[in-house]
Amino acid sequence: MVAKFTPNNSINAGRTTALSQPATVATTWADLTVYVMTKAPQNSPTYGSRALGYLGLTMYETVVGSTSDYISVATQLCDTLHLPKPPRNYSPELALNAGQAFMLKAFYDYTDQLPLPKKINRVPIIDSLETVIRDQYAAKYPPDVVEHSVEYGRAVARKIYQWSLSDGGHEGYARNFPADYVLPKGDGIWTPSMIGQVRTKIPLHPYWGQNRTFAPQNAQLPLPQPLPYSTDSTSAYYQQFKEVYTRSKNLTDEERKTVMWWGDDPGHSCSPPGHSYNLATIAIRQDNADLIKATLTYCRVGMAVADAFIFCWKTKFTYMVERPVTFITANLHSPRVKFTVRYGWTPFFAEPPFPAFFSGHAVQAAAMAEVLTDLYGKHFAFTDSTHAGRFPDVSFNYQLKEYDRLDFTPRSYDSFWDAARDCAESRLLGGIHTRHDNDVGLSEGSKIGKQINTLKWK
Repeated sequence: MVAKFTPNNSINAGRTTALSQPATVATTWADLTVYVMTKAPQNSPTYGSRALGYLGLTMYETVVGSTSDYISVATQLCDTLHLPKPPRNYSPELALNAGQAFMLKAFYDYTDQLPLPKKINRVPIIDSLETVIRDQYAAKYPPDVVEHSVEYGRAVARKIYQWSLSDGGHEGYARNFPADYVLPKGDGIWTPSMIGQVRTKIPLHPYWGQNRTFAPQNAQLPLPQPLPYSTDSTSAYYQQFKEVYTRSKNLTDEERKTVMWWGDDPGHSCSPPGHSYNLATIAIRQDNADLIKATLTYCRVGMAVADAFIFCWKTKFTYMVERPVTFITANLHSPRVKFTVRYGWTPFFAEPPFPAFFSGHAVQAAAMAEVLTDLYGKHFAFTDSTHAGRFPDVSFNYQLKEYDRLDFTPRSYDSFWDAARDCAESRLLGGIHTRHDNDVGLSEGSKIGKQINTLKWK
């Protein structure tokens, strides 16, 4: 998969400024990144968000040296992260190209080492795109500028990748469900679902919340509090689950489509962080952003969703709050058909393999919305085409006892926050989160995005 690529033709032989260059190289690499995330086996929203954080940071850092209007953020993330200085004459596009190729292979080359049929030949696709872009831009520069630009891009990527090795998430795809994790027990504690997305008795990445955040301030945020457990029908806890149960019995076709659009389950899509990264691409193209703004966008969104998942997982595995299916089956639902005698109440969307509080979809969507709103404005209307052309999904509706065909039709929003709220609401409609999970996720995601925005970028 290599998109048709047309470079800018007005490139001078000396250093160019990313303020005057189109974003084509950046968006082309983002397209490939989302494609790789969609196809990569053993991918997860946690691992994928981490990859996007480093890919976005590398994209920005390989380009920022070409303009005096913006500055590196590396030492704000880690005071010992000193990156190579850019050559006096270099092409930011060639540096970006080399850096993205290095990083995408670094995070996803494991897919080429898997036995068939799971091997999907990821690396040759990356090499192919790198070659196409390098050859087309090399025709515009003297050989020494080309060489220095490529070397610089790889050097920046190599330095950032070396820093990534110590964050706690290195090769996280190899330990999605660590066998040494012991599940706690007790009232209101999460238990694995036997009809969920994955048949496992171990939750996904239970130690992910211990990872290093990109913005140090995001590691200092206080944990939000879940509602106190209670089976009293007048309690806030009970009423939250009752709302999920009540809504699940009356879903409209449009609500089911909303659930599936934002499902973003790994193995079938680019996952929630990939969806947010693609919304960044949509904003960049619609705004006709220049190269520096494009890389700034990917950097902020990538680090925001990465930090969102770290903080979310830290919260999830501190409190281990149960999913609606557990509480509803035990306290609200009376089985009436053979299937539910064994499994109890069944949500419309398959339950993920990790605790509920708070919503990962909501927190990462809010972090994305906070960042993109700061960059593109409060009233940036757009159409989300992330899943356009995706093969229709066929889902069994346990409430209606029939199969539903759900088409993936692009959705239009008046703002990024409209999209984030729609994403959060989809989790309640799907029966896998309470409103409290979603509201807290949106609130915490906003805090995380703001911490990314307030880094010194200029």
